[in-house]
Amino acid sequence: MNSINSVPVLETERLVLRGHQISDFEDVAALWADPQVVERISGRPSTAEESWSRLLRYTGHWIQLGYGYWVVTDKQNRSFLGEIGFANYRRQMSPPLGNTPEAGWALKSAAHGKGYATEAVQAILNWADTTLEHDRTVCIMSPSNTASLSVARKVGYGNPQEASYKGENILMFERLKP
Repeated sequence: MNSINSVPVLETERLVLRGHQISDFEDVAALWADPQVVERISGRPSTAEESWSRLLRYTGHWIQLGYGYWVVTDKQNRSFLGEIGFANYRRQMSPPLGNTPEAGWALKSAAHGKGYATEAVQAILNWADTTLEHDRTVCIMSPSNTASLSVARKVGYGNPQEASYKGENILMFERLKP
């Protein structure tokens, strides 16, 4: 099993991606309570209790699966910008994802529109290409989430398929390891 201390730190030109810490809770809770952030993800702000469970779930992924989510921070001042990573939520959706790692990202409202998501997603995909044993990753999103659709396409996600999750029509994209 992996140790939580084995979460790799990834750096880009403007960002540092690192593992979650308990001290990140207030930032995580604020991110997921922001109606603008969740508008095209869950559609409703998360409670502090739900955000606490999310934070613990992120760290559990690293321990059990060897991959998970990172905190995205500004390289200059280390301020919290959002979260990004891979997960296996065992979603009951059609078509099923199986054990394919699912990429996801969410940035706080003040960080939108600055290219941070594309930069961070590219960094985790570079990591995945050299580290994960899986031949592909997927991402799912609402067809109305134009910003995330753009990010997904820029970093190489393609082959969109219509899917259904919790009674909602979504799109599932895949990216094959080069």
